[in-house]
Amino acid sequence: MKTVIIEDEKIAAQSLKQSLLQVDPDIEVIVILQSVEESIEWLSINKHPDILFVDIHLADGSSFAIFEQIELKCPIVFTTAYDEYALKAFEVNSIDYLLKPINKDDLQRALNKYKMLKGESANYSEIISRFIKEFEESSKNYKSYFLVPERDKLIPLSTEDIAYIFIDTKTTKVVTFSGKTFYLNQNLDDLMAQLNPQKFFRANRQYIVSHLAVKDISLWFGNKILLNLSVPTVEKIIVSKARVSEFKTWFSS
Repeated sequence: MKTVIIEDEKIAAQSLKQSLLQVDPDIEVIVILQSVEESIEWLSINKHPDILFVDIHLADGSSFAIFEQIELKCPIVFTTAYDEYALKAFEVNSIDYLLKPINKDDLQRALNKYKMLKGESANYSEIISRFIKEFEESSKNYKSYFLVPERDKLIPLSTEDIAYIFIDTKTTKVVTFSGKTFYLNQNLDDLMAQLNPQKFFRANRQYIVSHLAVKDISLWFGNKILLNLSVPTVEKIIVSKARVSEFKTWFSS
């Protein structure tokens, strides 16, 4: 198996090379590339390897820039320091990743995945395009705190403490896991644009719910579902038939 490593940190590159050889002695590391520019040049004139190991952040920019100019003809395993939560997009598109610091078990998993997929036809350029779009979406900077009024002060409210948000007589109310209620001067559409969509779901026109707040789900009339939360709600939170599939995908992701 021939591979190329794209990594701008020499120690990290050599460590990855050694680990690869330890996991699979038949691997041949053709070259170690250190920049976007060097990688574009090499991949433009050389036969692509069986698999690429690519760091996302290089000294001269994002490695994504490489694949905007190169028609990819092999699978990629990305290496990155991003946290695992932001990396759901990798798994969606059957592109693996290694979270730094890299361990041999994860490396073996990536190689096993490659061997399992070997021989299957795939448009890797298209896969990378989808991956980049989803990765950038998952890596957006969403709100971590809101400033909410309490008596004569503004206090920080962590989004991790929010169980649900709802509209009550044209007033936006935020309910925490501890049962406290705060007020926000924003509508639900604006709030959803600021909240991480992997953590919060717009259940209907009146409610936004936290993933962590959903205790269980009841079947409801007309193929709808009823969300039962771990904190009391003013009224039943019902997800329409048209959005049940979307909710199930969100909840199980």
